[in-house]
Amino acid sequence: MIDGHIHTPYCPHGSSDTLKSYIEEAIKCGYHSMTFTEHAPLPSTFEDPVPEKDSGMSFQQVEAYLKEIDQLKVEYKNEIHIQKGFEVDYIEGYEKEVESFLHTYGPSLDDSILSVHFLRGQSQWYCIDYSPDMYKEAIHDFGGVGQLYQAYYNTLTQSVLSDLGDYKPTRVGHMTLVKKFQRLYPAPENWEKQAHSFLQLVQDHGYTLDYNGAGTVKEHCKETYPPLQMARQASSMGIPLIYGSDAHTASGLGQGYSSIDHRILKL
Repeated sequence: MIDGHIHTPYCPHGSSDTLKSYIEEAIKCGYHSMTFTEHAPLPSTFEDPVPEKDSGMSFQQVEAYLKEIDQLKVEYKNEIHIQKGFEVDYIEGYEKEVESFLHTYGPSLDDSILSVHFLRGQSQWYCIDYSPDMYKEAIHDFGGVGQLYQAYYNTLTQSVLSDLGDYKPTRVGHMTLVKKFQRLYPAPENWEKQAHSFLQLVQDHGYTLDYNGAGTVKEHCKETYPPLQMARQASSMGIPLIYGSDAHTASGLGQGYSSIDHRILKL
């Protein structure tokens, strides 16, 4: 079992569970490999739109994060394969700052994820998975849920096409995150067409997908990112899928694993 999307105590909106507690829990779960992918620091000139300003780890903790994982990789080398990385946000207009961060730390990383959480509306930025209230505000600002989905997939497309340097991650995180609140705000009828067009882009560029179980435990989502049929479609196109728990606590490891099609995972 491989888990390619795990957070840590360095996440300011996560838990205080230690890295060791994550590793010990992973061993109990029968993991063969795990990748720590903490939210990379947001660009210094970007203003985090969430009230707590806690969407990414601080720049001051990056060195400690990398050093601690390196130490644990050695300590647990005979029990589990540990990789270090980041979940890197693609933020439209901030590509150079993201590239600079990756240029600095990319050479020491084993694995990373490229995700979209932030969209720029007409009046402000939104973190689309933060809360139902912020999502509702975004729908109003973009002019409807259809326009919000279009903006999301346009931004995902830009994330793949953008030049972020030699160390740009090539695994796309939770490609249907925009559906997190779908039971409150149903997806527009044409959303699958947009998503399938994006899958074609992923295939064309040789990228992989995060097959993310976190949505299954979100009360307004209750499905994987991407959902089962879309994951199977991606697999049929030859796109590798890697399970990600997206755990923000040690007990969150393995979440959603029973809801996925294990036959299509890259192991």
